[in-house]
Amino acid sequence: MISFPEETVLQTLIQLLEIHSPTGRAEKAVDYIHSRLKQSGLNAMLTAKGGLIVTVPGENDQVHRLVTVHVDTLGAMVKEIKENGRLRLSKIGGFGWFSVDGAYCRVETRKGRMFSGTILASHTSVHVYADAEEQKRSDEHMEVRLDERVKSAQDVKALGIRVGDFVSFDPQVVTTEAGFIKARHLDDKASAAILLELLLYLHESSVRLPHTTHFFFSNFEEVGFGANSSIPPQVREYLAVDMGAIGEGQTTDEYCVSICAKDGSGPYHYGLTTKLIEIAEREGIYHQVDLYPFYASDASAAVRAGYDMMHALIGPGVDGSHAYERTHLEALKNTYLLLYHYLLSPSL
Repeated sequence: MISFPEETVLQTLIQLLEIHSPTGRAEKAVDYIHSRLKQSGLNAMLTAKGGLIVTVPGENDQVHRLVTVHVDTLGAMVKEIKENGRLRLSKIGGFGWFSVDGAYCRVETRKGRMFSGTILASHTSVHVYADAEEQKRSDEHMEVRLDERVKSAQDVKALGIRVGDFVSFDPQVVTTEAGFIKARHLDDKASAAILLELLLYLHESSVRLPHTTHFFFSNFEEVGFGANSSIPPQVREYLAVDMGAIGEGQTTDEYCVSICAKDGSGPYHYGLTTKLIEIAEREGIYHQVDLYPFYASDASAAVRAGYDMMHALIGPGVDGSHAYERTHLEALKNTYLLLYHYLLSPSL
């Protein structure tokens, strides 16, 4: 009976969360994964887009599987250097400005210099602006207040900051005695920690998989095309492991592995989704089946790219998605166990 390596997965998750990796600038997170794999003697291939693929030979080398997570996160890019020394931003990924109002951030120049700052609305002080509470949090009103002595655009440029520089949001990781993990970017670093540790366990335990399986750590998921290429033609089943969204009308909670039947891209493959539900039921894994109305995954992106394969989506339940998120160790455990039992099962 496999046991869940709670402390190991949690440690890996925290390390991943502390690595700033907005989409388009996720190299350090990929490097972390690559380094961990090399330490265990696993070979990985870097794609031209910067993703990482590990292929594990299985008993059946004719019918392959692919399992993917993503290490890129939400972020922003400098759109304009304002005359008052503040920075106007352009979003990377689908989030609302309300979710980063007051967030600490980091600006990285093309020369590698880092500057800290805070994302704020232009009318934040209630002592100055009558509309501080009502001002719309939108592209034109949100800005970065740099932690530097800058009063003009020229002062900012003198630091080396330019339009097109990446801005990442501080993860603000907190763990609690009750087993909760609070942070930005649990989407999808929670799943990445699970997959990495499971892959290392399978390798170190010399577990022989029934099918050759490709483990894909993608780096462009938040903008819609992370793992929709570099897919071997033998792949028949494609499983994305991403967060399960929580909210009114949803069945997913912070303790389950969520199995997605349909999202904004349409239904997932009926047979593969049903198989995942049956495995969870048979193994006594706490799960919920859900629909995510405003969601898409690397699995749906791959199918839209034209690949002929069965696609499915599972992941740990995460509250406050694309904002200040929270999950629980039980959700990580249930996702780990479902993924393990799926990988050891025969294909459809």
